[in-house]
Amino acid sequence: GMIWFWLPASLVICNDVFAWFWGVTLGRTQLFALSPKKTVEGFVGAFFSTVILGFFWASFFMRYDYMICPVKDLGTSAFSGLTCKPNSVFIWRDFELAKPAAAVASFLAARPVTTIPWAPFQFHAVAMACFASLVAPFGGFFASGFKRAFNIKDFGHSIPGHGGMTDRMDCQFLMGMFSYVYYTNIIRQSDITVSNVIQLVMNGLTRDEQLQLIEELSKLVGTVTNSPR
Repeated sequence: GMIWFWLPASLVICNDVFAWFWGVTLGRTQLFALSPKKTVEGFVGAFFSTVILGFFWASFFMRYDYMICPVKDLGTSAFSGLTCKPNSVFIWRDFELAKPAAAVASFLAARPVTTIPWAPFQFHAVAMACFASLVAPFGGFFASGFKRAFNIKDFGHSIPGHGGMTDRMDCQFLMGMFSYVYYTNIIRQSDITVSNVIQLVMNGLTRDEQLQLIEELSKLVGTVTNSPR
């Protein structure tokens, strides 16, 4: 769904904003000579802020079907009434508290609390927030070193005061690659249907290969049908 684009991209932006905020507020120690304005305090503060925001950011947006359902039509919008069977990472679960913890939680909430709702996607969001905070910024550091090597300040001038589009997207390149690999290897569920297989056969095989496939399937079905039950 759209959330796999929106969340990683927004985490990089938020990390950049938090790094600026904590750097301006508490920054004293330079992080890299390549980026004189980057500070250790800004880097560390942005890490914790982005992780906390990522947890609650994911909790909020995963409640909307438009964000978690696959979009197969470019005309689909948030008002299209999109529905689907959600991926298991978006399904809420209840974590049962131990009695001492339940007693403390009930006292603080002024009502009985025995379970805490959670979803796996919240922890996946934390993992992406860690990458956006610890690794993705190095895309910006690399871009800074690259520009210094050629003695240029910005890659372009399309955004006054902020360089070109490449200057704004340096961290997003790393984050986008990580998100794709993370999703395809950890999150994505196999969704094979008859229509998908037929479409793959029609678009990916030549006519001779299609006829060969039909022949092999006929043999296979005949073998299964004639086998003793």
